[in-house]
Amino acid sequence: MDSISVNRFRDNLKNFVEQVVANHAPIKVTRRSGEDFVVMSAEDWEREQETLYILQNSGLMQQIAGSLATHAKDAGHKPNKEQMDEITGI
Repeated sequence: MDSISVNRFRDNLKNFVEQVVANHAPIKVTRRSGEDFVVMSAEDWEREQETLYILQNSGLMQQIAGSLATHAKDAGHKPNKEQMDEITGI
């Protein structure tokens, strides 16, 4: 993660915001007095929140682990042609 001073961030606010949104890369803004902060796009923030929700939900994590185990054994559900056509919209 790139790190810049609050003065540089303030002087180039528009450019840094465009960079954060376009590159999906947060920027750490440092301050001489006080805590630093991070600037990131709303889309990236929402994605991070969804990831945290999943990681903190033990039921979902168990489902994912079970699905991975089934996939590794090649024992999962295999849709027939009609189901595949419905899934793919053909």
